[in-house]
Amino acid sequence: MSKLRENNIVKKRNILNELRESSMKPQEVRFFAIYLSRINPNDESTRVVRFTLGDFQAIMDIGRVSIKYMKSVTNSLLSKVVNVQDEKTGGYMGFQLFKKCTVGTDDSGEWFVEINAHDDALPLMFNYKRDFFKYPLWNALRLRGRNQLRMYEILKQHEFKGSVVFSVEELKDSLFIEKDEYPRFGNFKIRVLDACQQALRDFTDIKFTYEPYGKRGQGGKVLNLKFYIKKNEGFADQLTLDMFIEEQAQELSSGTWPEPDDEFASEYKERINFFMEACRNEFSFNEMVVLFNEMQKYLPDQLIESDVRCYDHISEKYREMIMYDEKTKIRNRFSYIKSIIGND
Repeated sequence: MSKLRENNIVKKRNILNELRESSMKPQEVRFFAIYLSRINPNDESTRVVRFTLGDFQAIMDIGRVSIKYMKSVTNSLLSKVVNVQDEKTGGYMGFQLFKKCTVGTDDSGEWFVEINAHDDALPLMFNYKRDFFKYPLWNALRLRGRNQLRMYEILKQHEFKGSVVFSVEELKDSLFIEKDEYPRFGNFKIRVLDACQQALRDFTDIKFTYEPYGKRGQGGKVLNLKFYIKKNEGFADQLTLDMFIEEQAQELSSGTWPEPDDEFASEYKERINFFMEACRNEFSFNEMVVLFNEMQKYLPDQLIESDVRCYDHISEKYREMIMYDEKTKIRNRFSYIKSIIGND
């Protein structure tokens, strides 16, 4: 098992950074960055990484856990599949990133979470000599959304060139954005590009500007973007993993949720954290509490009692809001989704 390395450097192969895994949640993208910082890429024996249960909870943004809930979190990590293209045949090979996760207690009775890379994924993580990039882990810790961390890693890979060109379609794919999201470039610019630009400038060691590039499509549609990447000296103070875990633990202990008993409060908070994913983490914990309470006023008990069905309903309403926002600018997106969240 690997020990925490003092330099906390994330070293990532280009091919691994360019793989598409759209089902990864923001916490899982961050967890993978932390995993890569904990292994020694020159030593496959470090493939098994152990976290204390408290550290794992903070990294994954989950409250006090039960075995049942932990299974859903770790099973989600174990289900992440990547597809590597075979350049010779034109085919591909698909496999999981991780093959085994153990939740248990050590000799002193302390709970831990241990995860092991899949055998087929080892060449993507160990013993490579070229075509990789690296960055200090602190750059990934303050980036809250999946888009932000992915944008950072994408641009960090190309930082040495100073600039890079992507088609809008290619960039959305790399950011795990569904094809039917942000059909209007203006909304994609505001919600994704500008938001990422601000986050990277505030919290990482690079910053960027961008502009339309090359020919445009029908009606002046922006097809390609050119990014200019520079060193950033104005970022916030570096955040160590220990500091991040402490901050996350404090954040998880705050918030507004029912407290009739400890077990109920814990499960309720876990549900709200899960539902935040359905809205791409756009709304705060307390705002999601309001939305969930709104759902309970109008929707049948069999839907409310199912986490998956609740998630799907919220996700559907969020996508409905995105589509409406493309046509008519919504002044207050939270108020709007609150008004439609109970509609069947």
